[in-house]
Amino acid sequence: MTRILLFLFSVLATSFRSRLSLQLENAALQQQLATYRLKGRKPRIASPDRLLWCVLARWWPHWREALVFVQPRTVTLWQRKRFREHWRALSLSGRPGRPKIAPELRDLIRRMWQANPTWGSPRIVAELHMLGIEVAKSTVEKYKPSGTRPPSPTWRTFLNSHRKEIVAIDFFTVPTLSFKVLFVFVVLSHDRRQIVHVNVTEHPTAHWTAQQLVEAFPFNTSPRFLVRDGDSIYGERVRRRINSLGIHEVVTAQASPWQNAYVERVIGTLRRELLDHVIVLNERHLKRLLSSYLSYYHPWRTHRSLDGDAPDGRSILSAEPGQVVEIPLAHGLHHYYLPRAA
Repeated sequence: MTRILLFLFSVLATSFRSRLSLQLENAALQQQLATYRLKGRKPRIASPDRLLWCVLARWWPHWREALVFVQPRTVTLWQRKRFREHWRALSLSGRPGRPKIAPELRDLIRRMWQANPTWGSPRIVAELHMLGIEVAKSTVEKYKPSGTRPPSPTWRTFLNSHRKEIVAIDFFTVPTLSFKVLFVFVVLSHDRRQIVHVNVTEHPTAHWTAQQLVEAFPFNTSPRFLVRDGDSIYGERVRRRINSLGIHEVVTAQASPWQNAYVERVIGTLRRELLDHVIVLNERHLKRLLSSYLSYYHPWRTHRSLDGDAPDGRSILSAEPGQVVEIPLAHGLHHYYLPRAA
């Protein structure tokens, strides 16, 4: 009975509506019925269907009464989406943002990533800068490494004020193929991040360590300050040798490696860029590996702390991206790049 009353009321209401309104409603209902027949019990609304209802919603006041498949709010959302897409297309019709880089430069950046898997985007940006090619870091890679905890202002001020007169020393261990443990002694200059001295031994002693300091600073080349940790290897013999060289010791606090961060960083660099990619056979083999890496590290490896320069200093050479050659070093683990000779 209720359905009959609703039907009669609908017939009575339509008698007062305009012919155009009835035609639009009839077309809308037929379109929905056709969509239902073509696409099953759960029809998927296609783009032409959305466009049709967006147009009807714009020009037909009674469009909500003819909806069956979707809610009026859905049609409103379609219209907003079309509005956004319309203006997005207009805004992208010109040349927004940075211009596209040349295909040769893209190929060069890919070659650098592939040939140097341990490099980060700042290293590649600096390497390209040394070739006279300026690109943004975001162009090379949209990745930002998490920063380490900064040291206290007092300690940082001391390091910045005296870095030309500071060296840092430390030991680290390297396992061999035969399960032996080798000790590597590193002496690093803070000023240009130069590895002043490096040597390897299986049995480190205070006498051996003191002798390394003499070899690191011959002929009155001693720095003013030497930063070290409180390891027991730096015993009385080592301290006497440091004093005899006219060097003032700065001993870091216990369990505070960040106070000797520069040498810790260079040890991490040696591991990530060399030792993690090779199997050390013995002491002689490790010395050869370190010597080969240092032949790349000092003249060619760029540093963020040096504004993209190398420890020994590099001159900027102009080159076209398609005229750059790569030269392997450190047993092919790293490369440096030069303009192709004319």
